[in-house]
Amino acid sequence: MDAIVSWQQRMSFTGMSDSGFSVPLGTTAESGGDDDAVRPVELFLIGLGGCTGMDVISILEKKKQNVSAFDIKLHADRSKEHPKVFTAIEIEYIVSGKELNREAVERAVQLSTEKYCPAYAMLSQIAPISTRITIETDFD
Repeated sequence: MDAIVSWQQRMSFTGMSDSGFSVPLGTTAESGGDDDAVRPVELFLIGLGGCTGMDVISILEKKKQNVSAFDIKLHADRSKEHPKVFTAIEIEYIVSGKELNREAVERAVQLSTEKYCPAYAMLSQIAPISTRITIETDFD
């Protein structure tokens, strides 16, 4: 896997990976930026959510679960001192659908967090990660 990050101006950069997609990177005004893009550290949290979310939805589809909506809410606490690393991460999986099987959802999350998601495996080595599952039932 390769990536390149190119400076645009002031504290604005563009990152591009092997996939060919780019992501704008920036920072706050108090850090010399223009508040014009995602902060690089935020991408760790977004990447974690995307990684585990793709695992979970793929597993739920294979288990024939009727998912109508799926959100992953993430929160990271950070140290107050530089380099302000993550000290704890919380993930809430919010799954909506008809007749969802709680055990199937729990197993999908377990497989993602214990076996498939490399972002989870990496970040869990630097900060404890807690998970929570919320199931919302669709009614017609």
